[in-house]
Amino acid sequence: MSEGQDHPNINRNIHPPVLLLIHLLAAFLLSWLLPLRIASINSLTWAGYVLLLAGLGLASSAVSRFTKAHTTLDPHGSVSAMVTDGPYRFSRNPIYLGFVCTLIGLPLALGNVWGAILSPLLMMTLYRFVIKHEEVYLEKKFQDVYASYRTRVRRWL
Repeated sequence: MSEGQDHPNINRNIHPPVLLLIHLLAAFLLSWLLPLRIASINSLTWAGYVLLLAGLGLASSAVSRFTKAHTTLDPHGSVSAMVTDGPYRFSRNPIYLGFVCTLIGLPLALGNVWGAILSPLLMMTLYRFVIKHEEVYLEKKFQDVYASYRTRVRRWL
């Protein structure tokens, strides 16, 4: 792989945190336009806080593994190492899984179920615009090592 091509072929205008932000904004806009009433708001609120904290914890743990491995977090950049420890032992995309938990948890903590409804759309969007390209790149760059990792660890959970 030449240095000029050593990065995933991802649309440079799309960054995963921006996709999360768009979906969060959509959840709050939909809640305002089409409010859905929650029967047991107290237990769902607590579930939202738990999911939010789990999502933030999962994403930050995954970020720390990248820092420890001295490789880039930029999905458009060239990676220098493959990270397979920490949360990467059970998910190939723990940062994006943390984003999904955040999309469900933050609105839910505020009494809004639209984040949960939109979460499959975020997953599909992340796959289409980011993950698919990252996987092709990692397979080309790390070949058998990535292929083996991919057979052992699921994409999401």
